[in-house]
Amino acid sequence: MVWERQQGQGGQGSWRDEGRSREGAVRMVRRSRRRKLPKFTGLCGREEGLRVKRSCPSCGPEPGGEEKKGRGNPISFQLFPPELVEHIVSFLPVRDVVALGQTCHYFHEVCDAEGVWRRICRRLSPRLREQGSGVRPWKRAAILNYTKGLYFQAFGGRRRCLSKSVAPLLAHGYRRFLPTKDHVFILDYVGSLFFLKNALVSSTLGQIQWKRACRYVVLCRGAKDFASDPRCDTVYRKYLYVLATREQPGVVGTTGSRACDCVEVYLQSSGQRVFKMTFHHSMSFKQIVLVGQETQRALLLLTEEGKIYSLVVNETQLDQPRSYTVQLALRKVSRCLPHLRVACMASNQSSTLYITDQGGVYFEVHTPGVYRDLFGTLQAFDPLDQQMPLALSLPAKILFCALGYNHLGLVDEFGRIFMQGNNRYGQLGTGDKMDRGEPTQVPYLQCPIALWCGLNHSLVLSQGSDFSKELLGCGCGAGGRLPGWPKGSASFVKLHIKVPLCACSLCSTRECLYMLSSHDIEHNPSYRDLPASRVVGTPEPSPGAGAPQDPGGAARACEEYLSQIHSCPTLQDRMEKMKEIVGWMPLMAAQKDFFWEALDMLQRAAGGGGPGPPPPES
Repeated sequence: MVWERQQGQGGQGSWRDEGRSREGAVRMVRRSRRRKLPKFTGLCGREEGLRVKRSCPSCGPEPGGEEKKGRGNPISFQLFPPELVEHIVSFLPVRDVVALGQTCHYFHEVCDAEGVWRRICRRLSPRLREQGSGVRPWKRAAILNYTKGLYFQAFGGRRRCLSKSVAPLLAHGYRRFLPTKDHVFILDYVGSLFFLKNALVSSTLGQIQWKRACRYVVLCRGAKDFASDPRCDTVYRKYLYVLATREQPGVVGTTGSRACDCVEVYLQSSGQRVFKMTFHHSMSFKQIVLVGQETQRALLLLTEEGKIYSLVVNETQLDQPRSYTVQLALRKVSRCLPHLRVACMASNQSSTLYITDQGGVYFEVHTPGVYRDLFGTLQAFDPLDQQMPLALSLPAKILFCALGYNHLGLVDEFGRIFMQGNNRYGQLGTGDKMDRGEPTQVPYLQCPIALWCGLNHSLVLSQGSDFSKELLGCGCGAGGRLPGWPKGSASFVKLHIKVPLCACSLCSTRECLYMLSSHDIEHNPSYRDLPASRVVGTPEPSPGAGAPQDPGGAARACEEYLSQIHSCPTLQDRMEKMKEIVGWMPLMAAQKDFFWEALDMLQRAAGGGGPGPPPPES
């Protein structure tokens, strides 16, 4: 009975607790309903606010939108003030702004406005206060500063991954770079030359490790170009030659100053200037390259008019505190061929390559061994006249080139790659190891972005149809210089390395592989489509070959050329079209120069100037 009484008392208490819990649950449900009601109304209002028209704002209202109930009235982005939309868009990342501009015409105009890119540029580079040059200066400056980067991958060690160097905030994009033994030099688009140093830094674990390009200083400003020892081994790059513009005081009796070009020599280990050469204010240069040994270092300077001047210095005496005068002379390629306008130059230790504005290629070889490797014979080599330029026979206009120690690569206007020279390690990428004494096309490579030739290997940076980039290499793979292919390859193979999306140039040393990332919206070279007479599979006529197998191909091409000339309205346009067609024809460089000079004479005679001789050189 006691047990039942206790059980009854306990049951009565449990009933009381159950009643209280039910009342508490009802109160909690009512409170939750009260709280959910304003949240629901807020969500409804937010949903109605999000019901903005998602099609193009300039295409009118959505068809059938009024018949749909419960959606509210559609709101167009054009109802907002343009300043407000631009201000909102300016907070997006650069990648998202570009993607948003590809959705419709309205957002294309909004995302292309200079006000948006000015705010983005100020956010990326707070110290950039002046707009750059070009049609869209702020957009160009913002994209240059967003895509700039220097990436490298060391060949030795356990960690073989792609790393990124320090990015100077003062740099306005990256235009050129040059690695040396201990440092990297970078030139931006406003003429500032940066000195990136390797240093010992402490890691997160407290260990001291050697890190590449982790600190930087500004070496000089107003630089146009720079060069160092042209050999592939960075040990020999002791001095850095910088072509710059400096303000010089005027002559006595005049006020103001004049801008003069000069060459400043810096010690690459410390960045200290040890020598300076100043030229007359009437001479303006745009490129500098070096050739020769230390005791007879020749500096080749390219003027804005396409002429080449040279001077010789002795590097062993540069660090001595004295002044002396050097003689600046016109190079033989500009003295013997005054009608040529050189567009760019490339050099190595014992040879120099010139590319004219019409796409012709001329060569200077100074040693018999390199001449034999490049041309396969010593028949035309003159040891007493090493500066005599040699014309290369090419089927089309050449855009850019890469020059190694004993081989070279050329890229024409149709995106084809031609290789020539020594092929002992398969560095030409032709699939075999036979030397080539004339330019030979690599058939399976098209439209490269960059080309680099080293001591005994070659690298090509290419881009796919989906805008993804990959790095191809051939030649000797010793020392890890071809990642993923330690035994090398006689044909171009894909290397096991991650390539940045905006990579534009590359360079390889004994210790490391460097890739420069930068995108200039105003410098986007595009290749031309190959004419029908030069499609893949049609062999190019060689000088020593017999009759071509397809005799009707050249005739059809000539008929097409004549129709293009006939469609030009004026005589001047026909002359210009004829010059362009001469560049397309598979003629020797000397023949192309003859036809171009003859057409220039005819054009001057038709214009009333008379076919007089070219002006004498000063």
